[in-house]
Amino acid sequence: MDLQCLECDAELERSGELQRHCGSCGANFKIEISCNKCGDQLQRLKACGAVNFWCDQCNELKSKSMAVYELVEKKD
Repeated sequence: MDLQCLECDAELERSGELQRHCGSCGANFKIEISCNKCGDQLQRLKACGAVNFWCDQCNELKSKSMAVYELVEKKD
């Protein structure tokens, strides 16, 4: 997933599983994953190479295609 910096539009580098860093301006970001139905934060489930998500609010298992991804700047 190629993502652009929200500050300077440069391409972001991966700096962790759900973390991104901009080598150009130094900004750090995290990827937040929420439910497409209720908007609640999803729990990430990994097993045997597959990644799925669990929504506590909807009480449902969600696939990657049913998750909403948002890039949020980390404030350190």
